[in-house]
Amino acid sequence: MKIALIGATGFVGSALLAEALQRGHEVTVLSRDTTKIAPANGLTVKQADVYDPAQIAAALAGQDILISAFNPGWDKADIQALFLKGHDAIVAGSKQAGIARLIEIGGAGSLYVAPGLQLVDTPDFPAEYKEGALGAREALRRLQQETALDWTFVSPPALLAPGVRSGKYRLGSDQLLMDGTAPAGISVADLAVAVLDEAEQGQQRRRRFTVASAV
Repeated sequence: MKIALIGATGFVGSALLAEALQRGHEVTVLSRDTTKIAPANGLTVKQADVYDPAQIAAALAGQDILISAFNPGWDKADIQALFLKGHDAIVAGSKQAGIARLIEIGGAGSLYVAPGLQLVDTPDFPAEYKEGALGAREALRRLQQETALDWTFVSPPALLAPGVRSGKYRLGSDQLLMDGTAPAGISVADLAVAVLDEAEQGQQRRRRFTVASAV
């Protein structure tokens, strides 16, 4: 496929880029600073401001699917507002470019830990991640109202870390996955496997899913 990718220099995005190229896809990375992306076979880099729908649309021309691992940066005081500004621009740019398929990587905060209770609303949720998690939750809510795009929202598990690529994982829907009484985790490499599997197979259309390491 011809895959467009936003956020390729980040923790998740760099793993997605490596996985997509390994599978032989043609990948076009959208980046404000094109010098941060190392050249590779099958890779095209286009300059685009993620907050500008017109620039996004221009860079998406000819692509089959957009995978967004956009994150404005955890150090930003206004991360919630910036997350939603970027999300809205990405959705608008996709529509302008005629890209029907969008996979967006969000966070674990909107996963349910009990009926009516999401992880981000629990007392022990880390304060330094709360604003970003609230932005991701609102992005999911907006996607759930979306009628023009064939979207998928991916929530990583509570624990996401560097690690080996096993190629195996288990799927969930809206509930936080657990390993016994402890929150489950996954390596970022296996998260990328799950996302690229969804890009190729399209089994989770117009819904959110989560993943964790296979048990």
